[in-house]
Amino acid sequence: RVREALITAFNFEFINQTINGELQPRITSYFSNSILGMSNGPAEGRVREFLEPFATELLPGALEGYELPAGDGTERNRENLSAALALMDEAGWSLRDGKLTNAAGDTFGFEILLSSGATETHQIVDIYSSALERMGVDLAVTTVDAAEFKERTNKFDFDMTWYARGMSLSPGNEQNLYWSSEAADTEGSRNWMGVRSLAVEAMIERLLTSRSQDDFVAATKALDRALTTGRYVIPIWHVPVSRIAHSRQLRYPDRLSMYGDWIGFQPDVWWYEE
Repeated sequence: RVREALITAFNFEFINQTINGELQPRITSYFSNSILGMSNGPAEGRVREFLEPFATELLPGALEGYELPAGDGTERNRENLSAALALMDEAGWSLRDGKLTNAAGDTFGFEILLSSGATETHQIVDIYSSALERMGVDLAVTTVDAAEFKERTNKFDFDMTWYARGMSLSPGNEQNLYWSSEAADTEGSRNWMGVRSLAVEAMIERLLTSRSQDDFVAATKALDRALTTGRYVIPIWHVPVSRIAHSRQLRYPDRLSMYGDWIGFQPDVWWYEE
C-alpha cells in the first residue's frame, strides 16, 4: 500500500507537461513499447498459466490487470493525493498535525538520493517532493557527487533514487542480475530495489529455458507483470526518438530494426555517402 501510495502521488501528467510540454510517453512497464511488454487487462493464456501458481504471492493486478494511476493534469492533483493518503491510512500512517504518523508516534519519512548535475532529474524530484510534503511525508533530498552516488548505490545505501535502464529485447541471464534474491543481497548488483520474489525468479527461469518463441514471449510478459505490479519503481518516461548530431554525409536507414538504437545508437547500420 505504501509503494502504491507513492506511485499514486507522482503527478506524471503535470510533470511531463511542465518539463516536456507533454511530449514524452510514459513508461508503463519494464518491457513497455515492445512485443515483450505486459498486455492491458487480465492475464490470459500461457501468461496466466505461468503466473497462477504464485497467485497468493503476487500483488493485486498481476492476474486481474493493472494500470498506473493517472493524475488530472493539475499541479495540486487533489484526487490522487487523496487516494494516496487513503492508502497510507490503510497501511497505518494517518495525517496528524501535518505529518504522517503511526500508532507508535513515529513519522513517515525517507531520503531521495540524487547525483549532482542531473538537472532534469532534479526538476522531476522538485515537483514530486512538493506533493509528498503536502501529504505529510518527512522528506529529505540529498545531492552527492558522482563518486559518492556510485558508492552509495553500490551499497544500496538509499531509500529512493533515480536510474535509467534499457531492457534487452532478447532478455537472458542478466535478468537474474537485475531481479533475483541473490542479487538483492550482493553489493554492486543491479537489483537496486531489493526484489525478492519467487514468482519473478520462476519467470526468469522460464524465459531462460523456453524451447519455443511463444513460451519465451509469454514468460517475459509474465515477468513484466510480476515486476510492474510489484510496485518497485515509479515509471517516468521514455524518449521515442534519438537526437544525434552528425555530418550530412553520414546516412542511416529510414526504418531501423525492432532493436532500435537506444541506449547506444547502431553505427553498424549507418554508412558514408558524398
